[in-house]
Amino acid sequence: MDQHASPSMDHFKTVFLLSASILIVVMNTTMFNIALPNILRDFSLQPSEGAWIVSGYSIVLAIFTITFTRLSDYMPIRNLLTIGILIFSFSSIIGFFSDSYIVLLIARLCQASGAAAIPGLSMVFAGRYIPMKRRGSAFALIASATSLGFGLGPVVGGVITDYLDWNYLFIVTVMVFLVIPILFKFMPKETTKRGTFDVIGALLSGVSVTLLLLYFSTFTFWYLLGGVASAGLLWWRINRFKAPFIQPELLRNKHYRRIVFMSYIGFTLHFAVLFLMPIMLEQVYDRGAAAIGFIIFPGAMLSAVAAIYVGRLIDAYGNIRILLLSQILLMISALVFFLFSGWSPYMIMVAYMFTSFGFSSLSSSSTNEVSRILPSEQIGAGIGLKQQTQFIGSATGSVLAGILLEVYTQPYTAGNFKLSFGVLIILMIASSSVLYLYTRGLKKRKEKSQ
Repeated sequence: MDQHASPSMDHFKTVFLLSASILIVVMNTTMFNIALPNILRDFSLQPSEGAWIVSGYSIVLAIFTITFTRLSDYMPIRNLLTIGILIFSFSSIIGFFSDSYIVLLIARLCQASGAAAIPGLSMVFAGRYIPMKRRGSAFALIASATSLGFGLGPVVGGVITDYLDWNYLFIVTVMVFLVIPILFKFMPKETTKRGTFDVIGALLSGVSVTLLLLYFSTFTFWYLLGGVASAGLLWWRINRFKAPFIQPELLRNKHYRRIVFMSYIGFTLHFAVLFLMPIMLEQVYDRGAAAIGFIIFPGAMLSAVAAIYVGRLIDAYGNIRILLLSQILLMISALVFFLFSGWSPYMIMVAYMFTSFGFSSLSSSSTNEVSRILPSEQIGAGIGLKQQTQFIGSATGSVLAGILLEVYTQPYTAGNFKLSFGVLIILMIASSSVLYLYTRGLKKRKEKSQ
């Protein structure tokens, strides 16, 4: 089957396989969030240093996600997935034997470079091969697997960290290797196309993101200068190169930009919460890794189950209502964390239920909206850039939370976390305002077309 084959209902089955792979990739993220307090102790790290185990992973995910999705315009998806899974599995083996912070960090970054193939290409596959009438359900299934990964990750990570050691978390992720033979059996055969891949643009994109995030975590001027310079060169190349790494048409599309901004804020909030919860539960409520996992688990499981129904709601009522629902849920979660997380660990459990459900709703509805408003030839690049921005949001959330927490000294009290949660409320106000502008813009465009 060539790359432009018609969407088919049969391909919906393949989404289940890809969702299972995403489950393991997401678990890989959240397992290490739970193990973070132990890693900080083992290597005598500050929270902002330890945050790079999570945020560094997200940065590399951001860089390589859009790389894999751009390559899918020229190469078969299943070949790219195989390459990504092999890198991911080999890096997991290295991580298992890591005995220093540097080796651990390198293993995590290499893991991310392979893992990046799975979420982005799964989205591209759904956007390319699933009919529009079922596409909302397909994206919701992927979001459900993501939520389930967020739920199982803390439980599995907590139990393994408590009863074995955090090194054994890498053993779980090697299992994704088993997916490769199934990929070749069920995924459509695509043809390789001739094209030009903008390697320089990809490098500039990665350097810009990394240096700017390094600046925000260290406030070193040279990182800022380098980040701005590389971003300027990237912008120049986007507008001069014939086939740039980032398509300028996407950046000029204000409707697309607004969806991407909302996704960015959603990921920033979610990963800030995932970073803060284990530290707060350990230092304020004296909970161990396994107990922390079980406190986070109900919220993620609720989201995983609800995501299936969210997909049906998207197919029945459209994306805008679900986007509005996501903003309401995420705002409630930020408020509950700010007002009540110091009361009891169970209030943290309740707050995360709203976070996880809102995050899942935002992820599936925003991706489906991108596939709806973009022309077919821009869907792959559009989803890839959105995924990249989301992972930058993941890194931003961890780094921002670490910086705000280090305003205070350890051991932290419940009141020390209010600053971080208060900032999340401000971010949600900005995100909700952008959704208002987006819906108003769509309404004006509809009126002009009539």
